Amino acid sequence: MKKSSFALGRLTDIRYNLPLMEIVEKAEEKVLILIVTGEIDLNQSPTLRAILRDKAKEKTPHLLLDFAQVAYIDSSGLATLIEYYQSARAYSGKFAICSLTSRVRSSFDLMRLSEVFSIFPDQATAQKSLTGGAA
Repeated sequence: MKKSSFALGRLTDIRYNLPLMEIVEKAEEKVLILIVTGEIDLNQSPTLRAILRDKAKEKTPHLLLDFAQVAYIDSSGLATLIEYYQSARAYSGKFAICSLTSRVRSSFDLMRLSEVFSIFPDQATAQKSLTGGAA
């Protein structure tokens, strides 16, 4: 979607991007971190599901999802996380989520998933917990 506007005496383009999901992977101190940006909905959750299935097949020992930039998650996204959680438990993998926005946190709370998943306020605290360090 594109919108034009008049700014400083000349015509400029302002681009509005539809919220898509982006995932950046990085490894830090024995923890694989997936930094997720955008919305996790019916259209985007298959991408996350495929990545998490690969991590389960690889038997990733410590996985952290950073949701600081996730604006929204629907039931298909939550189901994707539950699926990974069950897969990781099968091989004793550790899994955590950090930096939930209040909107996303309310979805977890509504479904009582904050009682199931390990949820932390930030990456550092989550990493310490996943690797057995003092939080």
